[in-house]
Amino acid sequence: MRKTTLKLLKTLLTKIVTSGLILIIALFIYGIVGSYFIMGLNPIDSIYYSIITMATVGYGDYIPTTGIQKIFATTLALGGVALLAYVFNIILTNVQERMSEYSKGARKMKKIENMDDYYILCGFGRVGKVVFEELSKRNQNVIIYEKNEEICEDIEENESVVVLNKDATQSELISQLAGEKCRSVIISTGDDVANLFIVLAIRESNPDAWIVSRASKEENYSRLRKAGADKIVSPELIGGKDLYLESTRPHILKITIRHGVDEIYDEFKIISKHGCTLENIQYHLPGIETPLTRKINTMNIEDGKQFWNHLDKNPDQKDAIENLYKIVSNVHSHIISGPDRATFQKLVDELEKKFEIIGINLTKKEIVKLTKKNIK
Repeated sequence: MRKTTLKLLKTLLTKIVTSGLILIIALFIYGIVGSYFIMGLNPIDSIYYSIITMATVGYGDYIPTTGIQKIFATTLALGGVALLAYVFNIILTNVQERMSEYSKGARKMKKIENMDDYYILCGFGRVGKVVFEELSKRNQNVIIYEKNEEICEDIEENESVVVLNKDATQSELISQLAGEKCRSVIISTGDDVANLFIVLAIRESNPDAWIVSRASKEENYSRLRKAGADKIVSPELIGGKDLYLESTRPHILKITIRHGVDEIYDEFKIISKHGCTLENIQYHLPGIETPLTRKINTMNIEDGKQFWNHLDKNPDQKDAIENLYKIVSNVHSHIISGPDRATFQKLVDELEKKFEIIGINLTKKEIVKLTKKNIK
């Protein structure tokens, strides 16, 4: 309702200004014609008399004497005052609105400056919304670029979310924002040409930026790669959630570790303490490359506590997990997302004090080689 009202007001404002200018021109013509035929002035003096009367200057060099002349002069003066005041008020209102928009933009930029770090999301369509939901779940700061004003009106802004109603392909600001404080630029528009242009614009100014781009057509993968995209994703194939996970790749850590079931909650407390999200757990069967994967997707310590209490109350399920741990010889990997590499280092250092860490970011083949030793 609000966006419809704003659109109607803007359309109405344009029509009002246009109509006001037409009426001023009509009144000016009326003044010239009346001055020539009623006041008996020549064309030049008619223009002069019309202007000074409409502006209520009235130098007194031409004084109406007859009744018809007085009526003409009065209508011309009143009409001029009313119309000029009307149009001036409309123009002033328009200027105030523009100043308000500028002030709003300044507040947005101040909010961005106060963010420690953030993600830039270009495009808030079907895929962009899914990516935004994943970012929001992890309490990430997000700057959204969306050129559709109606869509922008529906996005709720807060201290962690800034919406810029701009076309990212025509914005010089995006190259500045994609600097050191930007964790990742996620380009999720459905137009591959626009995505390519955005990648080029950002990469030209930010050689170290991590850029993940959506590609609707497979033949555009190589073009986007050459333009400077670090990852190209087809949401039609893997979905918006994986687009988010690819964007966080510099901040995704795979820790292969060994511990028993009784230490699950202690490990999760450490992960949660450092503000990291446990995305999933991979259980490595000895000699088998593809692990058993269980999605977790939480950073809330209460989730870990609830799971541990559930195992306490359900011994059969706890026995099942213990049997799984025996099969994999307590070896499993955690896929963890976090704010930055420094935090990951602190996390690893603390985990090493309590558990046996087998490796960091090991490949499947490396893990298979290690687990084969457990086959009797």
